Amino acid sequence: MALTDREIRGIRPGKALTKLSDGGGLQLWVMPDGAKRWRLAYRYNGKQKALALGVYPTIGLREARDARDDAKRLLSSGRDPSLVRKLAKTAKAKASANTFSALADELLEKKRLEGKAERTFDKVQWLLNLARTDLGQRPVAEITAPEVLRVLKTVEARGRLETAKRLRATIGQVFRFAVATGRAETDPTAALRGALASPVVRHRAAIVEPKAFGGLLRAVNGYEGTPETKTALELLALTFARPGEVRAAEWSELDLDQAIWSIPAEKMKMRRPHRIPLASRVITLLSELHGITGNGRFVFPSTRSRDRCMSENTINAALRRLGFSKNEMTAHGFRSAASSMLNECGIWNADAIERQLAHVDADSVRRAYARADYWDERVRMMTWWADQCDQMMAGAS
Repeated sequence: MALTDREIRGIRPGKALTKLSDGGGLQLWVMPDGAKRWRLAYRYNGKQKALALGVYPTIGLREARDARDDAKRLLSSGRDPSLVRKLAKTAKAKASANTFSALADELLEKKRLEGKAERTFDKVQWLLNLARTDLGQRPVAEITAPEVLRVLKTVEARGRLETAKRLRATIGQVFRFAVATGRAETDPTAALRGALASPVVRHRAAIVEPKAFGGLLRAVNGYEGTPETKTALELLALTFARPGEVRAAEWSELDLDQAIWSIPAEKMKMRRPHRIPLASRVITLLSELHGITGNGRFVFPSTRSRDRCMSENTINAALRRLGFSKNEMTAHGFRSAASSMLNECGIWNADAIERQLAHVDADSVRRAYARADYWDERVRMMTWWADQCDQMMAGAS
């Protein structure tokens, strides 16, 4: 006889399990502790089985009957309802394990194992964190292009067009990694090309005219901040290394006797080891600084911890204190200045200048054959450049 809601509500538990039938194999099990559980009794391949359908009243009588009917349909098609549920739970658990955050963490670990530079790793991690709030707990295989676009538009709405562009590329890395490892079918970011506003390209500000550059060097020479910051500014001018390479320089990389600074590949933007010839002026500066920071790892340690290098904002902040706005000069501008003046003087091989700047030729065929280090010419060039910097600082044309 079919059950009714009124009857079910009035049932009181006994000392033993009580089974009440609603027909078609649907049963209500009344437990001694008062719990009322729905079960479906059925046979599959000649074996008696039971399927749990939930607890009353969370699952009401109507819902329990619907679940029974769904199970009956599976049985009529030759499928075991218990196995179908087990497979669904497994698929759901697998999808939950393959969330965007989980794949992002795997990608970050892959980059760490590949030896990506700390600065590069931190940038990727920062970008991924921008997407975790909205996408983090979503199964990566279920994320759609409109979902990703909403995340990107939120960043774009704050006026951070370049960040939105980089975020799309970084999210795309996660999806391509998911596709490669069988956790997703497609990369939805591919459909978003052209969906974002294009940022206006702004070149880093730099002083490249010799007379004005001489004024900059005089200002640096008169800098009244910490000796570490002053020397970092001078080293940027004399070696035109990348700001990150200067900030992260370690005493173990410097051979002052041989006048060579050897930067390992993992610190370089192009992932290739790089050597910089040191002019005598540079050696003098570093020798003087060694008395201040030489007992630690970093040439330019952080003011907060000697176990960390100088902050990336320190050098640009020093330029601002010297009176140079961000539209006039940046830490990276020393590279542009040196490159411009070295190329304009007509003395040095353009390839030697590019090698000193640690640039990699975009032409892969040319790069494969252009293996020359131009070391001897670069040694002469760096000495010449140091002398030129002295002359410009003195006001000579």
